[in-house]
Amino acid sequence: MDAKVATKQLTIAGKTFSSRFLIGTSRYPNQQVMLDAIDASGAEIVTVAVRRVSLDGGGEGLFDLLGDRFHLLPNTAGCFTARDAVVTAELAREALETNWVKLEVIGDEETLFPDVEQLLPAAAGLVKKGFIVLPYCNDDPVTCKKLEDMGCAAVMPLAAPIGSGMGIRNPYNLRIIREQISLPIIVDAGVGTASDAAVALELGCDGILLNTAVAGARDPVKMARAMRLGIEAGRLAYEAGRIPRKLYATASTPTEGAIEL
Repeated sequence: MDAKVATKQLTIAGKTFSSRFLIGTSRYPNQQVMLDAIDASGAEIVTVAVRRVSLDGGGEGLFDLLGDRFHLLPNTAGCFTARDAVVTAELAREALETNWVKLEVIGDEETLFPDVEQLLPAAAGLVKKGFIVLPYCNDDPVTCKKLEDMGCAAVMPLAAPIGSGMGIRNPYNLRIIREQISLPIIVDAGVGTASDAAVALELGCDGILLNTAVAGARDPVKMARAMRLGIEAGRLAYEAGRIPRKLYATASTPTEGAIEL
C-alpha cells in the first residue's frame, strides 16, 4: 500500500475516511472560527453534543452548517446513566438519520471520567439496537477488550482528563490496548498540543478526537493545522518503525575501512 494512503486513511465500521483527525464543535470564540478551524484540521468526522444543541428547526443551526460537508458523529456528552445515554443516542438517530454515536457515560462532574459500570450496558444495548458505537472509555485494556467483544466499532480511551491538556499520561496502557485489540483506537480527551497527538499515533493509535486543545488555543485555526500535521507525522513514524533505544552510542558512520592515521 502506498505510504501516503496508509497514513491518511482511517476505516471504521467499513467506512473509510481520508483523515485520522476527529474534531469537536464546542467552546470556540465564535462560529466562524469554528468553521475555519475545522477546515484547517482536514477532519471529515465532526462530533456534536446532542444534549447541548437544539435538534429543532428554525434558523441555520450547527447541523445545517456541517451536515452536508462532514460525517456528523453525535455524542452523548452530559449523560450520567446508561439509560440517559441510550435515549440520547436514539433521539440523535431519529433527528440526524445516523446510527453512529460517540458514547459517553460520565461518572462525576469533577473528573469527567467514564463510569464503566454504566458504559458497558449502554454500549451493549446500543449495539443490539443497530448503532455503530464508539465508546469513550478509560485507558484500561480490560474495558477496551470487553467493548470490542460486545461489538463496538472502535474504542476511544482517554489520554488524560477531558480538557486538561495533560497529554499522554499512560503510554504503556495504550500500547497494551494496541496489542490486545484489533479495533481502531481513537485517543479521546487530554491531548494538549501537536506533539501529544504525534505520540499517540506513534504508539499505534489510529486517530485522535479532540476539541478543547484547538478551540481553547490562542489561535484555533493554527492549532488545528498543527494537530493535523502532528497526527500525520506520528502515523508516518509508526509505520516507518523507530530504532531501538540503547544506553550507549552507536556510530552512524561505519569504522570499517577507515583511513588509518
